[in-house]
Amino acid sequence: MSDSTTPPVRPGTEPFSADGGPVGVLLSHGFTGSPASMTPWGRELAAAGHAVEVPRLPGHGTTWQHMNTTTWHDWYGEVDAALTRLRSRCEFVAVAGLSMGGALALRLAQQRPADVGALVLVNPAVALKRLDLKLVPLLSRVLPSMPGIGNDIKMPGQDEIGYDRTPLRALASQLQLWRDVRENLHRVSAPLLMFRSLEDHVVDATTAGLVMRGVSSRDRELVELTDSYHVATLDHDAQVIMERSARFIAEHAPSA
Repeated sequence: MSDSTTPPVRPGTEPFSADGGPVGVLLSHGFTGSPASMTPWGRELAAAGHAVEVPRLPGHGTTWQHMNTTTWHDWYGEVDAALTRLRSRCEFVAVAGLSMGGALALRLAQQRPADVGALVLVNPAVALKRLDLKLVPLLSRVLPSMPGIGNDIKMPGQDEIGYDRTPLRALASQLQLWRDVRENLHRVSAPLLMFRSLEDHVVDATTAGLVMRGVSSRDRELVELTDSYHVATLDHDAQVIMERSARFIAEHAPSA
């Protein structure tokens, strides 16, 4: 229930949760996106018998103005709590993230290595080549928003139910998250499966290289997606992501 300071949650952006067996999967959506980008994947995992959590990050699924009142600490706190819920009832938990959700997943693996059994990243973001990002901390003090980055999806008719504006104070906070995650990549030891769209209009190839070189994971694999844009979980390659990630999780989860 919303109060006077929290706008109503937009239909279709509600969190998704499912009970299941001893293997759990936490899926995090990206910056200015919503659970709509991850729930189909979550339902597929739930149908396979896994416990699933797809949280709605604070400030998302409402308004971009509301998101400007939140920071990366709020977003991380939500996925951290979801991981705790899954670990309370599961023997093994894999964490998956799209875009900024990938940064949050990496941070969970850095801070809670005993609780993250495997990592699955889809077009994760912890750095970009865009030089204008250096201006964001200053711009955020005088401008509330700039044009949005949502719905970079090749398949017609798909909608991640994100914002059409990018809240700049929130973006400045995301840049702080990225820096924190980059500085601690060496602390990631969980098996890692990364999907990267060859044509992505939001995230360039910088993050993939940094992560694949920077983590300590002995088991790491990069899969290139040829028929999807940034929100690949709702795009033509979604089934590839679902099938490959299901096999990856099964390979690393302790046999029941």
